[in-house]
Amino acid sequence: MGSQFEVLFNAGQYAEATEAALAALDEVDRLEEQLSVFRPTSEMSRINLLAADGPVPVEEGLFELLRLAVELYTQTGGALDVTAGPLSDVWGFSRREGKVPDRRALDEALARVGSDKLELNAENRTVRFLVPGMKINLGALGKGHAVDRCAAMLQSQGLANFMIHGGQSSVVARGSSASGNPVNPQEASGGWLVGLHDPARHGGRLAEIRLCDRALGTSGSEKQFFRHKGRRLSHVLDPRTGWPAEGLLSATVVAPTAALADGLSTALFVMGSDRAIEFCKARDDLAVVLVPATGSRAEIRSSGFGPGELWSV
Repeated sequence: MGSQFEVLFNAGQYAEATEAALAALDEVDRLEEQLSVFRPTSEMSRINLLAADGPVPVEEGLFELLRLAVELYTQTGGALDVTAGPLSDVWGFSRREGKVPDRRALDEALARVGSDKLELNAENRTVRFLVPGMKINLGALGKGHAVDRCAAMLQSQGLANFMIHGGQSSVVARGSSASGNPVNPQEASGGWLVGLHDPARHGGRLAEIRLCDRALGTSGSEKQFFRHKGRRLSHVLDPRTGWPAEGLLSATVVAPTAALADGLSTALFVMGSDRAIEFCKARDDLAVVLVPATGSRAEIRSSGFGPGELWSV
């Protein structure tokens, strides 16, 4: 998934920690083989190859992930769309060669985008494309899904205190990081501390979040962008217009699961600052930290955090 995954435990708390972590990380490899559109033998590549010709059977876990993707597409008014791959292609971001497409090419790509053109059959557990040339890319959900699966594996073995991250942008925290006594997490102040990178200052830290039995996902435009006629155009595309989303440098979402946090961090980045805050305030299961693109010094907007859960550094 193009990222380094890590599992963190309280030192000395679990004798079986190393074996459990290695088994969980093996699951990441299995999911990479299933979900990656860059592997021609993956289940996702098979779906993209065949689903325009008829319904394609899908493994249960992947089907549920596709169902979540469609739900988020509806909830966010299309701001998250896992069928936006043709747009990444026409903008050159899938090859890391960003360029502004001509209007005709962009319109042709937009005609093949839209999760409302995905037909999911829950009874038969199949997916079908209603428009030729469509393809699904689960990059906005895949890392979070993998982190969630790893967490489920550890919890099934009775491990209650740990943190898992994939590339530091998808995080799940369970229980507490020990404070003072590494084998007695009940003495901890609760949760795990997660630092938020400052997208306007290389290597800098913007804020810290205390994460307890929740997940975090971050989307940003710091690494993949190009400039055109004075505009900063990033790889995070608005699937409704076909153009790069502008106005934010990063969006971080805290949610019950990492897949949800990942998907919504992308959607809220696309929505922009004001709409993202409105969306978060309408749901009591979410919190958000936004970094507007307002200059060289990063400033944040936030919503949904309780006392002691978020502070700037």
